[in-house]
Amino acid sequence: MARKKNQSRPGNKMRNLITKLNPKSPVSEQYRTIRTNIQYASVDNEIKSLLVTSSGPSEGKSTTIANLAVVYAQTGKKVLLIDADLRKPTVHYTFRLDNLRGLSNILVGQNTLDEAVNRTDVDNLDVISCGPIPPNPSELLASRKMADFLKEVTAAYDLVIFDTPPVLAVTDAQILANIVDGSLLVVRSKHTDLEAANKAKEILEPAQAKLLGTVLNGREKKASNYYYYYGTN
Repeated sequence: MARKKNQSRPGNKMRNLITKLNPKSPVSEQYRTIRTNIQYASVDNEIKSLLVTSSGPSEGKSTTIANLAVVYAQTGKKVLLIDADLRKPTVHYTFRLDNLRGLSNILVGQNTLDEAVNRTDVDNLDVISCGPIPPNPSELLASRKMADFLKEVTAAYDLVIFDTPPVLAVTDAQILANIVDGSLLVVRSKHTDLEAANKAKEILEPAQAKLLGTVLNGREKKASNYYYYYGTN
């Protein structure tokens, strides 16, 4: 598979990939705990595709998903992280990509998987950014082209992880939850409204994909700034 290297762009909003920069930290260990619990939650069915969403904005979803992708790649699995937030994409900031080509280009037939995928400096981890923001995100994600694309990438990678918009804002996450193998809901301590979190859970549960659990993000702990906890539903 021919892949272009990631390119740095000035002014990008960098997110902290602590699992890459400090893999022995307590926070990195919490991400590995999430990874382990996902494996236990899906012991009877292999997870080849995973969706991560939140009830609303600013809950740490994109930081969580990027670090989770890294810890999976560190096990030797071939991982693909896809920015399926076709409204307010962020993955290209995290990995310093130009976002000129991505998922939206693939879904409208402008580019192939080989042309859109980016190799990162994390071994075994590739990234597909959002690409140009389309006028019809929900329609693209619900299209036959998206279903065919999912089959293609799950055949090429051990694990495909999708970053999606908040579930209460638009229907995008709910659409993808019906075609992936499992979903995670990210909530932030002292930020996420309990009613909103319950509503997000209710929306995702009817989806054909299994809601694997919830990640509690931003809980203070003495030895670190953030604490991540995973619990099955």
